[in-house]
Amino acid sequence: MIPQNWLLLIIAGLFETLFAFCLGKAKQVSGIEMYSWYGAFLLSLTISMLLLIKAVQTIPVGTAYAVWTGIGAAGTTILGIWVFKEPATPLRLFFLITLIGSVVGLKSVS
Repeated sequence: MIPQNWLLLIIAGLFETLFAFCLGKAKQVSGIEMYSWYGAFLLSLTISMLLLIKAVQTIPVGTAYAVWTGIGAAGTTILGIWVFKEPATPLRLFFLITLIGSVVGLKSVS
């Protein structure tokens, strides 16, 4: 079972991925649809920050921030490859795997 503070941190990281995704989608459209994506960006950003604030009350801030950004970076990279058709080179995938391994490692030593 994942402790509640770590669950909040993971969800915060997923919302970080979502707000980056919204920026990517907003870049592809114009007009009202663009503003809708920017609205979703602001909502995702707010939720992510509030959950991060809650998580750092019990997790060391350095660890929480590293895990939060790691989840966001890994998630954004995966979505970029999957949705935005960004390149999935072997070296890029290698570093993505090492990033995910580092996030898991930080959780295990905290």
